[in-house]
Amino acid sequence: MKITKVDAWLVEGIKYNWTLVKVHTDDGLTGVGEATNWPGSPLILAACQHIADRIRGERDDRIDYLWTKLYRDMNWLGQAGPLLSAMSAIDIALWDIKGKRAAMPVYQLLGGPYRTDIQLYANYWFIRGDGSPESYADQARAMAAQGFTACKFDPFAHVNYLYGSDLSTNLALTEPQKQLALDRLSAVQQALGPGFPIAVETHAMLNGPTAVEMAHRIAARGINCMWYEEPAGPEFVDAIAAIKRQIPLPVCVGERLHSRFMCRPILERQAADILMPDITRCGGVSELKKIATLAESYNIPIAPHNPNGPISTVASAHVVASIPNFFRQEFMVTDVPWRDTVLGAPLPVSGGYFHLSDSPGLGIDLIEEELAAHPGVLTPREGFYV
Repeated sequence: MKITKVDAWLVEGIKYNWTLVKVHTDDGLTGVGEATNWPGSPLILAACQHIADRIRGERDDRIDYLWTKLYRDMNWLGQAGPLLSAMSAIDIALWDIKGKRAAMPVYQLLGGPYRTDIQLYANYWFIRGDGSPESYADQARAMAAQGFTACKFDPFAHVNYLYGSDLSTNLALTEPQKQLALDRLSAVQQALGPGFPIAVETHAMLNGPTAVEMAHRIAARGINCMWYEEPAGPEFVDAIAAIKRQIPLPVCVGERLHSRFMCRPILERQAADILMPDITRCGGVSELKKIATLAESYNIPIAPHNPNGPISTVASAHVVASIPNFFRQEFMVTDVPWRDTVLGAPLPVSGGYFHLSDSPGLGIDLIEEELAAHPGVLTPREGFYV
């Protein structure tokens, strides 16, 4: 019951590389995990390889001990970033091993299911076309036809997430950009109907006054806004709280909050209506569960951020199956065709839900030949973040 080695791979995804791991034990069991984060996937891979050396020979059943040991040992390098993503992958894999050894699914080990059909919301359904409102509307109809009942997109002029590339350096929008964003939202809402919720993504790329202005203009358009996402960056907790109190839309943050320690100020200052931690960034199964419990004490629902690889999707579903304050989970509607082949079986998604089975552990494995067939991208290219 000791860890003997950890294998790690970069695998090409639709927007950026997935970082996937497999933990091996001396009794032959293996567990799979994911550390996907970006940009800087080579740093994530290196962190996984470094942590593998630090946990070799440790007992694989001491999950919380190993998380705490790594967090404290590596704390001088910071409380977030590549190391916490690597810790997330190891944590996920160790829960997979524990479930396999117990012949139980991970959600049973976490306290049992509130639900095994996990409601999803659609992201990355909008990547084709010319960016016009009509193009968004056509793609929205196709997405809804797959059974999804809520979606998310960034209607603003954010086609490149890298500062200084094609963004305003003061994070403002021109009036034509504002009108185009509103027209895109209106077109999608009209295509889907007034009862279809739309999460409005800003990627923390609007300055404060612009974020407030656009929230009011979105509300005035009658958009059924599921939430207004990241109206400011995670370092501006008071600003997020101030924006929340000035606008008529629910606020959601959390994809850049790494661990319960970074989530706590958001909750204490009532800066968000919904929290969206990412299992590959926040610390894995263990930490996502702890964040959900912490949020429950503030009456805040959880909607896991998940524009990642397939293990992230599965592991997130196991956690939210076991919590009372689950809202919806993100799902990448458009992805690389090998998302399912690297697992050996398609993700059990239909009708807008992820359907959990009672298979031991996470219920999946990695097909290493398929991982090798789709190596990570290391040369920057348009629309892809290495």
